[in-house]
Amino acid sequence: MLCMEDVTKTYQLRRQPIVGLDRASLVIERGDFVSLVGPSGSGKSTLLLMLGGMLSPTSGRVLLDGHSLYDTSANARASLRQRYIGFVFQSFHLVPYLTAMENVQVPLYLGGLPRQAQRDRAAAVLDRVGLGNRLDHKPTELSVGQQQRVALARMLANDPSVILADEPTGSLDPETASHVIDFLEQCHADGKTIVMVTHDPRAAQRAKHVLRLCEGRLIREDSPGTSLREGRRVVA
Repeated sequence: MLCMEDVTKTYQLRRQPIVGLDRASLVIERGDFVSLVGPSGSGKSTLLLMLGGMLSPTSGRVLLDGHSLYDTSANARASLRQRYIGFVFQSFHLVPYLTAMENVQVPLYLGGLPRQAQRDRAAAVLDRVGLGNRLDHKPTELSVGQQQRVALARMLANDPSVILADEPTGSLDPETASHVIDFLEQCHADGKTIVMVTHDPRAAQRAKHVLRLCEGRLIREDSPGTSLREGRRVVA
């Protein structure tokens, strides 16, 4: 489903090269649930953005369902994201002047769905996350946990087969964070492939597999000697 082949990402900072990922190779099977852990600056978000077609590698290939993401045009890549991928972020990125329903309608509008179908779908997914009675509330009229649930509903709007979650519980209290992981587990039970970046060890352990990033190198937690520095693959 998701594959990285010998991927390296480097940046320039004050004319000095910074390695974000170091020859990372990874296979995530369809329907898996993988958490990515590691210290800040280790490359977790870089890896997630690359899997989502949002950040091109310096070298190597990233494949989504057999499509080489960065060997295609930006428009084709955007089409693949819309077809396959839902994103969840620590910062919810809700449009402040739109209601909960309107925020969820955004990806449906971009996908060309008719207006009434947009409203029906948005209402259904908001009801699924427990906000069926908050359709007309704007983000400032919702609690932090409710805002995250709107973000989860928006992620589900196009029924993605892959969910990429970057610190989805980072802004939440422990109880609300647990509810978010419960919801991701339900999505996994529905057959969705999930890759989640997290600093929360309790959240990480609820995934099927835990992968650790350290200085841009990818290591499987249950095989601490298996590093990709030599180009070996980690299979989640």
